[in-house]
Amino acid sequence: MTAPRSWMQALTGDTGVAERLSDASQVADMLRIEALYAQAAGQAGKVPSELGEAAAKAIEGATIDHDRLMRAAAKDGVPVPDLVSQIKEQVPGNLHDAIHKGLTSQDVTDTAFVLAARDILESFEALIKAVVAACDDLDARFGTNSLMGRTRMQAALPIKAAHRIGQWRAPFADHLKRLNQLRPRLFKLQLAGPVGTGESFEGFADEIALHMAQELGLGMPQTPWHTRRDSFAELANWLALVTGSLGKIGADLTLMAQQGLDEVAMKGGGASSAMAHKSNPVSAEVLVALARDTALQQSGMTLALEHEQERSGTAWTLEWMVLPRAMENTGAALKTAERLLGDVISLGEPNSSKKL
Repeated sequence: MTAPRSWMQALTGDTGVAERLSDASQVADMLRIEALYAQAAGQAGKVPSELGEAAAKAIEGATIDHDRLMRAAAKDGVPVPDLVSQIKEQVPGNLHDAIHKGLTSQDVTDTAFVLAARDILESFEALIKAVVAACDDLDARFGTNSLMGRTRMQAALPIKAAHRIGQWRAPFADHLKRLNQLRPRLFKLQLAGPVGTGESFEGFADEIALHMAQELGLGMPQTPWHTRRDSFAELANWLALVTGSLGKIGADLTLMAQQGLDEVAMKGGGASSAMAHKSNPVSAEVLVALARDTALQQSGMTLALEHEQERSGTAWTLEWMVLPRAMENTGAALKTAERLLGDVISLGEPNSSKKL
């Protein structure tokens, strides 16, 4: 795994998510999609089968100039046109009819993003379970201790630490259920051609799509979804829910760590450049910041639902801006929360009936 790109990325980023969504990773997915399309076109009979197989192997062996690709993407608004040009420059001309013909840039980019999202969400499921396990461990260590319950940030009545920990843990079972419900709506092949009608596949759309979906492990779309982005909005909402639940943990721990309350002690607090006595609850603060930023990205994805006519360059670009950030925020928040909960060394007061 590579080092963080900046101090902010080290503080609030997730290098694993960033790598899976990197240019290199996305281009590799796009090449895989282009190769499978050529192979599927041959198997379906759109092109001769030997032509499709040869084109697929040629695509798999293509070497992509990433600097050139990025320059072209800045001009074209998407990397696929130059990707296809670079492929064709490296293969015999007789294979060109089996390369990309019938596809559109959105078929390739949307499917590539879905493949990345599938891998990332699988890792998030494991991280959520790790956060739940960390809550269980915290409950086992400190659950019988006493805390002052607080409503509207004012002292209310005593509670057991287990109650507050239980409130932290409770949402994640529902988040996992929501994730399982989301998967079939999100993990679908995109294959609809230039204007989303599928007519560019010359009557072979279903056969080609079935082959590609099976090979990629994706669902078959019932209808083209070029301009239907509700599953992406649902993804953004799920990410905001997860980070929001983690932000609740961070907010509580930040308040509990205040000097004078001292209801929690944690290892690894942040230093101050001017006040040596301070140990700032940085990780807890970061959880709150990540939750709020992900909520902002969620609103951006809601705006990106408005794909005008048969394709929107504006809304499509906005998706690329907000969804990767929301996903990286979520990965960072999950890892930060697991680490933070494990860093708690005391929580509440043993055998105490704390008074108002």
